[in-house]
Amino acid sequence: MSKHDTRKRGRAGEDQAAALLLERGLEILDRNVTCAGAELDLIARDGETIVFVEVRSRADDLRGHPLETIDARKRSRLRRGATGWLVQRDLWERVPVRFDVVTLVGEHIQWLQDAF
Repeated sequence: MSKHDTRKRGRAGEDQAAALLLERGLEILDRNVTCAGAELDLIARDGETIVFVEVRSRADDLRGHPLETIDARKRSRLRRGATGWLVQRDLWERVPVRFDVVTLVGEHIQWLQDAF
């Protein structure tokens, strides 16, 4: 699969994830933000909570589940990016924060709240 195809599938996965979150009552605040060296896929609001959502998709699970790709280094990068985003908006230590993951394997979508 070419880099263009991978990027296109990633964008489609993010679109599906955003639609799911909207359907469940979250408000999408930002998408595809690079902050403090980390890419934040989706940033949403769930009531008073700011939710940073990592979206992972794979055509199938033959090489493992997409959740397995979020290792300690990736979680650390996401926390750093989220901190930067919050500081830029003067929200640091002012709002509750949660990290969610939305996985897509083929047509199956799963939303894991408070994943890490």
